[in-house]
Amino acid sequence: MRLYSSKYLKQFTKDIFLKMGATPKQAETAAAVLNAADLRGVDSHGVARLSGYVRLWEKQRLKASPKPEIVHETPSTAVMDGDLGPGLMVAPEAMNIAIDKAKTAGTGWVAIRNSNHYGIAGYHAMLALEHDMIGISMTNASPLVSPTFSKSRLLGTNPIAVAIPALSQPPVVIDMATTPVANGKLEVLQRKGENIPEGWAQDKEGNSSIDAEILKKGGAMLPLGSDRTHGSHKGYCLGGMVDIFSSVLSGANYGPWVPPFVAFLDPPANPVGKGIGHFIGAIRIDAFRPVSEFKEHMDKWIETFRNAEPVTSNQKVLIPGDPEREMEQERLTNGIPLLQPVIDDLTRLGEEMGVRFNG
Repeated sequence: MRLYSSKYLKQFTKDIFLKMGATPKQAETAAAVLNAADLRGVDSHGVARLSGYVRLWEKQRLKASPKPEIVHETPSTAVMDGDLGPGLMVAPEAMNIAIDKAKTAGTGWVAIRNSNHYGIAGYHAMLALEHDMIGISMTNASPLVSPTFSKSRLLGTNPIAVAIPALSQPPVVIDMATTPVANGKLEVLQRKGENIPEGWAQDKEGNSSIDAEILKKGGAMLPLGSDRTHGSHKGYCLGGMVDIFSSVLSGANYGPWVPPFVAFLDPPANPVGKGIGHFIGAIRIDAFRPVSEFKEHMDKWIETFRNAEPVTSNQKVLIPGDPEREMEQERLTNGIPLLQPVIDDLTRLGEEMGVRFNG
C-alpha cells in the first residue's frame, strides 16, 4: 500500500478524461467526484474505478464529452437525457438544474436517463448545501442483488444520499447503499484476497456465502438486512424505490435491464429504456421555515444525538457523515492509500493513455 496526495490523484484523473476527449470543465467535474470518494474513504468508488470508465468509452458505451439535454420539464421538474455520458458529469449538471428550479419553485427535481455510473451519491446531494438547500441523490445500478426470497439478480446496490445543512455543526450527510455494502467493497476484499462477512451475499442456489468472488460464480448480493428475519424486505423495498424513481420515472433501464458497469459484459439484448438512471432533488429550506431557525434546530438535533449515552465508554455516538468527514481531514493531511493492484492498474492505464502514473 502506498500513499498519494489528493491533488496528484485528481490531476491524473483529470488528465485521463482529457485524453478521452472531455472538455476541461467536464474533466474537472469527473475528477472531483472520484477524488471526493477517495478522500471520504469510499475507496470502491474513487480512482480505483477510473479504468472502468475508460473501458466503457473504448467499447463506445460511454461518451467522454456528452451534451446532456432537458427533454421535458415543468417549473419544478425536469427529465434529462445524459447523452450516454459518465454520471460523474451528468449528475452534477442535473443538481444545478434542480437547485435553479428550487430557487423559484421551492423544490427542484430532475430524473435522468441515458447516463452511466455516477460515483458516490453523497457528492451530488452535497452540492445543494452551499445554497441553503437539502440535497437528495439516488441512482440504480447493475443488477447484482436478489430480492428477498429470490435467487434472481434484479436490483443494483441502488444508493440513497441526503445532505442537510446546519448552523455551527457540520451538515448531516446520509450516503448509503440499499444493500449491506456497495459492490465495490467486495472488489476491495478480492484485491486483498480476503473473505466477505456473513450476510453480504449468497451463492447461485440462495445459500449464504463468504466468498468475495461469489458474484463471478453466479451468486448475488443481498438487500440491506440480509434475510427476512433481519429486515431484508425493507432493504428490498428501498432498492426497488430507487430503481423506480431513477429509471421507471425517467425512461432509463430498470431491474435486470440495467447495463453492467464492467465493459467485458454486454448490456441486455432487449433494453426497456436508455442507459442508467438517476434521481436528483433540491429542497429550499425557506420554502418551509426561516433558514436560521431550521439551522439552529439542526444544531440542537445533532448535539442531542451526538451526546447520546454510548453503550460502552470507548464508542462514541456518530452523526451521519462523521466518519467520512474525519477520513477526509486525515487523508488531506496524510494522503490517500492505494492497494498495489490499484497502483498496477493505474500504471497500465497511464501507459495506454499517455499519462504517466507514478506507481
